[in-house]
Amino acid sequence: MSLPPGFLDELRNRLSLGQVVGRKVMWDTRKSNQGKGDLWASCPFHQEKSASFHVDDRKGFYYCFGCHAKGDAISFVRETENVEFMEAVKILAAEAGMPVPDRDPRAQEKADARTVLTDVMEQAVQFHRLQLQTAVAADARDYLERRGLSVEAQARWDIGFAPANGGVLEHLQGKGVDPKLAVDAGLAAESDRGGGLYNRFRDRIMFPIRDARGRAIGFGGRAMDPNAPAKYYNSPETALFDKGRSLYNHGPAREAAGKGKPLIVAEGYMDVIALSEAGFTATVAPLGTAITEDQLRLLWRIGPEPIIALDGDTAGLRAAMRLIEIALPLLEAGQSLRFALMPEGLDPDDLIKAQGAGAMQQLLDQAIPMVQLLWQRETEGKVFDSPERKAALDKTLREKIKLIQDPSIRNHYGQAIKDMRWALFSTRKAAAPRSAGNRAWNGKQDPWKRDVSPVATARRSALAGAAADEDHVREAVILAAMIAAPSVAVDFETPLEQMNSRDPTHRDLQSCLLRHLGANDLRARVIDDLGSAPLEKLMSQNHVAISPAIRRGGDVEIVRLCLAEEFAKLSARHGHKREIEDAVADLGGVADEGLTWRLAQSTAAVDKAGRGDNEDKAEYAIGENGARMKKEEQSAFDQLLGQINFAKGSDRPK
Repeated sequence: MSLPPGFLDELRNRLSLGQVVGRKVMWDTRKSNQGKGDLWASCPFHQEKSASFHVDDRKGFYYCFGCHAKGDAISFVRETENVEFMEAVKILAAEAGMPVPDRDPRAQEKADARTVLTDVMEQAVQFHRLQLQTAVAADARDYLERRGLSVEAQARWDIGFAPANGGVLEHLQGKGVDPKLAVDAGLAAESDRGGGLYNRFRDRIMFPIRDARGRAIGFGGRAMDPNAPAKYYNSPETALFDKGRSLYNHGPAREAAGKGKPLIVAEGYMDVIALSEAGFTATVAPLGTAITEDQLRLLWRIGPEPIIALDGDTAGLRAAMRLIEIALPLLEAGQSLRFALMPEGLDPDDLIKAQGAGAMQQLLDQAIPMVQLLWQRETEGKVFDSPERKAALDKTLREKIKLIQDPSIRNHYGQAIKDMRWALFSTRKAAAPRSAGNRAWNGKQDPWKRDVSPVATARRSALAGAAADEDHVREAVILAAMIAAPSVAVDFETPLEQMNSRDPTHRDLQSCLLRHLGANDLRARVIDDLGSAPLEKLMSQNHVAISPAIRRGGDVEIVRLCLAEEFAKLSARHGHKREIEDAVADLGGVADEGLTWRLAQSTAAVDKAGRGDNEDKAEYAIGENGARMKKEEQSAFDQLLGQINFAKGSDRPK
């Protein structure tokens, strides 16, 4: 007995072979290109030092150039777990969230039937291609020519024509094919009025739909009659064709994406053809409906960050917004979407014809990340001039972010939304009308108006330089402490994710730690991923070497306290930096008690973080770092507060 036809294909489509194999091997980061699904490691089936084991994640196959082991996800689990075929299927199905159906005693018979149906579909493809060259298809050929499709392009895409009379059903019957097979393939249907069988596709341009392996599984038909009930009409659900789990141009797009082409998702057949003919060969389309969850998983198997290129009309924007709702719960690290919104009233085909492939490339280069489109949806055209409206925006966005299952991505989305929120409201504040004291006076420029831009710029630069140095010190201590004490590091995952480092080496170390948190051999993992140079550079810094977290790294409580203190100081400093930026912007207007209070409160928070909860708790809780921070920043704050107090005490014209 066997499993039902299509189950194993669906299982392989839902799984990433790279993730399955990645549980057993350590990828060679220098040789692998994870963005393209090109992965290399030492072979798990024989002893070797070189990375000769290759995984093609997009095609779902592995091969070892040393021992010649090869196969797919099922064979890999069978070999590494030492289990039988069905047990391997159950393991993978559980991982993919798919129930394993009962084994079907007629599975072989059904598989044979599918083979017969694919043969019937291929005959239909060839029939429709021949019909496109006949006299009855003259209007269809004129239409394709107007759309810019050459005869060669029509042949490349197997485009055909279904005549109004004497269609594929009659052709297949003449070839001795059982009419029931035409029905099972979705080419014909039984009349409700008892008139026998009829052709589903009549007087339509025919676009064959093929699966990832290139087999014809369905058709899309474009009506020539402008009064037809449906402009585009797809094959019904059959044993071969599942509209919600198929993509137009799946196979060729997967191959092109594997060669480095960006994966593009367009809306319809003609858009896919136009984009592919213009050189954007990794282009697919859903089949007449909004993108489904299954189609989204297929897209991520082809490329980690598909670009959604939908029409620039209301319907296109609605489709993009619906897709966001589907995608949010499914997001994983390195797996997202970008959106290239067409100019209003144009689709990709129109844009390429009007402005050329360069204009399309420019739009793709400017594709925005999903978080930005989510923000745009909730804010565009809206006014947030009251606390209640701002609170409503916060509530809506929080509800959307909660849909994200991955905690790391959820945190990053929260930070991105927070940054955009701050930018929106600070922009509104900066753009607010000037106060009366800053307007022209007696027809002349106000002599009391302060041009704070040079002063503000200098002050901001001085503060930023001091803050950057201080942040760099704290980040270095944090990273070194986490590497030195892996058992403690895992408790600080969230603040580590939120640490916004400007140092490229620190960013690399931060990403590496987040990937491997929980591993006991954290230092070895860092060296495997980044080499020994970044780690040596980190540990050789004086302030790292003298840190109690390193000197007394065997004491996990000391390390825990040190990390808690350093993260608290870093957080307080970043919050204070933002308050200073707000204050500098506010100096363009009339200073008030609220501005002074804000800076005083922020200064107190930094001072408290620098001292620690208990100055006598441990020598490193303050150390020179805390004193230095307070001394350097307090001077800057005193100057800024003096400037504000001067402005408040000045006798301005009334």
